[in-house]
Amino acid sequence: MGILAWLIFGGLVGWVASKIMGTDAQQGILLNIVVGIVGALLGGFLADLLGLGTPGFAFFDLWSWILAIVGACLLLFLVGMVTGGRRRV
Repeated sequence: MGILAWLIFGGLVGWVASKIMGTDAQQGILLNIVVGIVGALLGGFLADLLGLGTPGFAFFDLWSWILAIVGACLLLFLVGMVTGGRRRV
């Protein structure tokens, strides 16, 4: 997968995760991209640990999207725990 596809995927996944976790007002597009890409890596890693398997990444594969969104939500949750859930208004 090319860099442009990773950036688009990361941005979309980060945006969806931030909507789910209620942190959308705090994040810009760059942070959404970072959260989405790191979340995808985290989700894939956790799926491997749990034996769920990752058949490979495909941009239009629903399983990849689910794993990435779950990983990104987990990442946002952990960051909120570490930072004390501080929110900017």
